[in-house]
Amino acid sequence: MKLLIYTIAILLTSSSLWAAEPSVAGGNTGNTFSEVVVILFLIALLFLIVSLVLLKTVKVMANEIKNPALLPVEEPARMMEYSEWEASEKNSQSIWAKLMGLRPISEEKDIMMDHEFDGIVELDNPTPAWFMGLFYSTILFAVVYLLNYHVFEWSPLQDEEYAIEMKAAEVEKAAVLAKSGEAIDENSVKVSTDAGVIAAGKAVYTQNCIACHGALGEGTVGPNLTDDSWIHGGTVNAIFKTIKYGVPEKGMISWEKTLTPKQTSDVSNFILSLQGTNPPNPKAAQGVKL
Repeated sequence: MKLLIYTIAILLTSSSLWAAEPSVAGGNTGNTFSEVVVILFLIALLFLIVSLVLLKTVKVMANEIKNPALLPVEEPARMMEYSEWEASEKNSQSIWAKLMGLRPISEEKDIMMDHEFDGIVELDNPTPAWFMGLFYSTILFAVVYLLNYHVFEWSPLQDEEYAIEMKAAEVEKAAVLAKSGEAIDENSVKVSTDAGVIAAGKAVYTQNCIACHGALGEGTVGPNLTDDSWIHGGTVNAIFKTIKYGVPEKGMISWEKTLTPKQTSDVSNFILSLQGTNPPNPKAAQGVKL
């Protein structure tokens, strides 16, 4: 290491002296000479470093040859006896193997059956515990189901459950309709001559029915509503049903989604009030005369 330091110092000193002398004579020549010196210096420095590394390597190899280090020797692992392996296999049987009823390979000779074919033998493996548990549970379920639904009839069957649910739904539906004031249908609608009902029905008629039946019910596209002849019945129930469901094949649309049951009842009673009013230019009678 000291030799390396001395060599670098000498090269630095000599290169600076060599570079200073030509610079007095001329500028370009001095610069070129300085560059050459620097390159030679770097090359020499590289060789020196490589030489020192090689020298160090040779010294380490020489020491190792003279005084070789002993490598640690590992003792070979002791071979396990078959009885020990068999005992460890029995003790280390997994929960999954126990659940599936799997037997270790070492016990195959104990469960091997007598018959064989073409060198193939059969093992007398028992059915897994999980399968037997599932099988017995299905039997238990079948017995409980039979007693519950068919013997003691503690619970209703599916068709009985359906009937019960439908009755409950009808009750709930009636309660909701009654609460909202919309419990009127073609079966429960009643005839009314109340002035308020007739006025409300006239408003519905004027807004929705004039185009087909005329302003006074005399009939235009639709039939005359003031005579005593009816195509689909002239009772309040029949009129309500015709308005609610319509007669699509004859151009009468269904008003169920447009009018509320109360509005349908009001306009039905208004149409009944038109009987015998004899408007001008009535349409010819259609249907069956009541």
